[in-house]
Amino acid sequence: INTKQSMGLSANTFFMAAVCIMPNAEASGQSRSISLQMSENRRAFLANVAASVAGTVLLDPLVAHGEAGADTMADSFDVDSFLRSGQVAMPMGVSGQAGKSRPETGVVLRDGSDVMRDKRSGAVSAEVLVGQEKNTVFASFESPWPVAKGAVFDVECRDSKTGDGAFLAVTGDTEGVSVADLPDNFFLDVIFSPTGRYSFYGPPTDIKVKKSYVKPGDGNYRIMELTFSNLSQSTQTEIPRNAIISATIPGGTSNAVMLVGGANASRWRKGDAEKEVRKVIDSFQAVLAPKSNTKVRAKGKGRDNV
Repeated sequence: INTKQSMGLSANTFFMAAVCIMPNAEASGQSRSISLQMSENRRAFLANVAASVAGTVLLDPLVAHGEAGADTMADSFDVDSFLRSGQVAMPMGVSGQAGKSRPETGVVLRDGSDVMRDKRSGAVSAEVLVGQEKNTVFASFESPWPVAKGAVFDVECRDSKTGDGAFLAVTGDTEGVSVADLPDNFFLDVIFSPTGRYSFYGPPTDIKVKKSYVKPGDGNYRIMELTFSNLSQSTQTEIPRNAIISATIPGGTSNAVMLVGGANASRWRKGDAEKEVRKVIDSFQAVLAPKSNTKVRAKGKGRDNV
């Protein structure tokens, strides 16, 4: 029975519906017995209905939403709450239904795999499918932050208090161009797209690439250091942020896999956030996984990947 419908029906209505489906007594001698049984069943039924309705009313809305939308995933978020803590404070409320689409990072996990993190070392690993051939790429990095759980995340680690964090993203086909020769906008168009990770409440502004270079000692990785601003939903003011992107095209593939780490500008200036993000970015690796004889399938989205 639909929850809304059940809330609109009285206990007596439930009971009468149950009575209507009971078989009719064919002998008058059975009438009194059935009547007594109905009376006893009615008391038990009403008690069960009361308990069920109470359980429905008192059910945690976050749990209810998670169960009902496990396969479909939430379509809207409270932008400020998400950027700050990685979670929506009121997913079923007005602020939680701001009409913003689910972030698109281009990340598709291999079916049967999970995002893993060793709590002692902070080592994070994930198996990501890239390209039309569904090549499996093994991506890894070290994070001081826990893996972000929930249907709105692909592969991301973040500090729920500060909003500092890092996430994976995948570009389209590089068409044979090396990671060193690709223009900055090739990567930025993915990160700052209208449905991108940073575009919950409108496109970011003041995007400036401060540095763009090949990682010293490893020409397979491209590093970009940038600043940008996000519009605050609650205050309608711009929130400056710093970020670093590390991108690589794993051998045997034609898509760039990126790790994006960032923090708000005020924490960045204090030094601690910048130090943590740089360490995470420096640990990033993405390599083509060995071929497998088993058929590779994409993991469905909308469920916790942890």
